[in-house]
Amino acid sequence: MINYQTATRIAASTGTPVFVYDEAQLKAQAEAALTIPAPFGLTVRYAMKAAPTRAILRLFSDKGLHFDASSGYEAERLLAAGIDASKISLSTQELPVNFVELVQQGMSVNACSLNQLETYGKALPGTQVGLRFNPGLGSGGTNRTNVGGPASSFGIWNAKVEEVRAILEKFSLCAFRIHTHIGSGSDPEVWKRAASLSLRMAEAYETVTHFNLGGGFKVARVEGENSTDLQACGAPVAQLLEDFAERTGRKLHFEIEPGTFLIANAGALLTRVQDIVDTGEEGYSFLKIDAGMTEILRPSLYGAQHPIELLQAKPGTVRRPVIVVGHCCESGDILTPAPGDPEALSARDLPDARIGDFALIGGAGAYCSAMSAKNYNSFPEAPEILLCTDGSIKVIRKRQTLEQILVNEA
Repeated sequence: MINYQTATRIAASTGTPVFVYDEAQLKAQAEAALTIPAPFGLTVRYAMKAAPTRAILRLFSDKGLHFDASSGYEAERLLAAGIDASKISLSTQELPVNFVELVQQGMSVNACSLNQLETYGKALPGTQVGLRFNPGLGSGGTNRTNVGGPASSFGIWNAKVEEVRAILEKFSLCAFRIHTHIGSGSDPEVWKRAASLSLRMAEAYETVTHFNLGGGFKVARVEGENSTDLQACGAPVAQLLEDFAERTGRKLHFEIEPGTFLIANAGALLTRVQDIVDTGEEGYSFLKIDAGMTEILRPSLYGAQHPIELLQAKPGTVRRPVIVVGHCCESGDILTPAPGDPEALSARDLPDARIGDFALIGGAGAYCSAMSAKNYNSFPEAPEILLCTDGSIKVIRKRQTLEQILVNEA
């Protein structure tokens, strides 16, 4: 995606650190998502929490994708980007105070708790609503990426079918969508089980026309990780939908909400080595870069792995084990933790580094610029650029200034 010459050109334009997205790869991933089997219609919704920059939203909209918003603020951000409300589905832990206005504009809402459903019914009786259930099954590389099962607060617990039905009847609500999301993973059998459990929810409500299995399609960022095969995952679910139609006469429209799948490996963070230190023969060698948890929190949060490559004018031939650390005054600002263990160090073999070398952190398209320790140590938000298919560089988010950090302070 980026070589030394391209890195030099980017750094001359924006400085470092800077997020870099590949336009061609973003489009290719959108096209791939649209091929998942769906016998009775498909809607692919981009989970915008992965990376909500306006240019990315518009690119995916142009490719025919709809959108999943996880807060009222995300919903309004989509509207501000020119996305039609009818293309937006809102599933949120915190129902926004203006949800009635959003629905009246054409947005759909999935009630994620009994209280949300009651609140929705009181405000909008006689309308349609989606239902997000916890099917009792979860998936994820760590507990922090698992959003299903008894340890998760996301969605209405699957045993509360009759309580949901009572609220629907009380307010004459029409349940049109069943939504579940179990977390991140790549096992087709787990996804099939989740689909089977979720279809029981759909069967319990005769008005349901849409079936949404969320996202969580894992991609391999580093060697040894597995990527989700959408065809392998989609085929058994398509068969379940066909079986459901044969049994009930109801042909459910299928929805998915990928985020990571669409953008993770289409983005990278370009940084520079700004210092090199060691702790003696019995210790470690450390490469300090000009970025860190202020741009990529995933390693510090749950031991996530990202590929790291040095881009050098004269590539070194000798490789040495090093720990890559960030620029924050925080011992947890580590870019090379042990897999799944943010508190353990895991050295990477990299060429001999020199201060000023570029360090490219891959797999940084999803849940990096959007999910970080923003402004910690008062570091500004990094800019974002798009590497366009014509070879040009387009700045899609400028570097934040100190004045912008201070603007809301009294």
